Amino acid sequence: MNASAAGQPLPVVVVGAGPIGLAAAAHLLERGIEPLVLEAGPSAATAVRGWAHVRLFSPWAEVVDPAAEKLLAPTGWIRPDGAAYPSGGDWAERYLQPLADVLGGRVRYDARVTGLARAGRDRIVDAGREEQPFTVHVEHTDGSEERLLARAVVDASGTWTTPNPLGANGLPALGERAAGGRLSHRIPDLRDPAVRERFAGRRTAVVGTGASAFTALAQLADLAREEAGTHAVWVLRRGITGSTYGGGAADQLPARGALGLRAEKAVADGHASTLTGFRTAAVETAGERLVLVAEDGRRSEPVDQIVVLTGLRPDLSFLSEIRLGLDERLQAPTALAPLIDPNQHSCGTVHPHGAAELAHPEKDVYLVGMKSYGRAPTFLAMTGYEQVRSVAAALAGDHEAAARVELTLPETGVCGGAGLFDEPEAARGEGGCCSTAPAEPQLITLSTTAPGSSCSTTGGGC
Repeated sequence: MNASAAGQPLPVVVVGAGPIGLAAAAHLLERGIEPLVLEAGPSAATAVRGWAHVRLFSPWAEVVDPAAEKLLAPTGWIRPDGAAYPSGGDWAERYLQPLADVLGGRVRYDARVTGLARAGRDRIVDAGREEQPFTVHVEHTDGSEERLLARAVVDASGTWTTPNPLGANGLPALGERAAGGRLSHRIPDLRDPAVRERFAGRRTAVVGTGASAFTALAQLADLAREEAGTHAVWVLRRGITGSTYGGGAADQLPARGALGLRAEKAVADGHASTLTGFRTAAVETAGERLVLVAEDGRRSEPVDQIVVLTGLRPDLSFLSEIRLGLDERLQAPTALAPLIDPNQHSCGTVHPHGAAELAHPEKDVYLVGMKSYGRAPTFLAMTGYEQVRSVAAALAGDHEAAARVELTLPETGVCGGAGLFDEPEAARGEGGCCSTAPAEPQLITLSTTAPGSSCSTTGGGC
């Protein structure tokens, strides 16, 4: 497809047909800009379908984008009960796929983006750079390749395909790859009889401290109540503190707070034991079982399975010819990184942001959604919806609307800073944002619109 050859305006290419990518397309259309969504998978929301069995801890009222709903309304689409909590599968089937269907031919499946550049310019060439369109290299499942032209690119490809490894230094632990099918980076679907059989009556190491780990611990505890011998070993790189289990009753997303309490109950009831201050360096075999070895030489008890839920990171490989401005630590846009740095924002308070914070030295390229947060674990779905509303306004030349951030952020009640990384049994002081005691909400409101916030249990600390 070469739109300029046909005398038509070039589209804005959106990479990824997930929640944020599809919302970006809806906002672009609302602005009169033609989008072209490229999805590597065979259907909309391929990544979301990968955790279809996991329930979101935000209700339907908070996970439907307003511009997307306007597109759906004429089709007779009925918004699900706003107070109900969808699973990933519900979200995909009842909202995201219908939205993609409304967009029709503007969404192309089995189209994996393998490269992005300025037409006729590699990243070192300055001359006439901004006057050139973007070339988007695409590979299809049949092996064919294609090069498309675009006026701008919105990368909403997410981070689902690049989970963080088990190794505490950010690299795979020694023996991690060799562990094969006994090591997984996904929350197991214990409804599947084959998966259930792998975990029932066995010991499983769960590595991680975010909502994904809470989910795995809670589900394994449920299994332990039905199947004798089932036990989880919770491996934490830091210690147990007052914030380890999240915000509890103080969390403004009640389902998220309840999830942390379920993980805490799993430990209290003896269905999970904890291994704290444990920074994994290697995985070794012990007969038919596996043993984790820490950097300080400590060894875990033998386990049958390892579930690694240590967060996600962005795939930047196809952006090598684009001039990105990324923070050297988080791999997030440089203006956004200080606002989301988990070393500083230990309570998840993130300043509202839009196109200005998402901009790069390469004009008209935006990383949005979870990918924009790089390695930070605190992304909220409604934050992504606000991002693409602002980006669409910027691409339409409405800079006033782009700068007007329409978002209210709730106090998360979750601490995620690394200050106690190596103190296994240290505890935070009483009160403050790191206390699990109920506290008055702290809201940042920049407009009369308060669409709420939302996230799933798959995104690290959020």
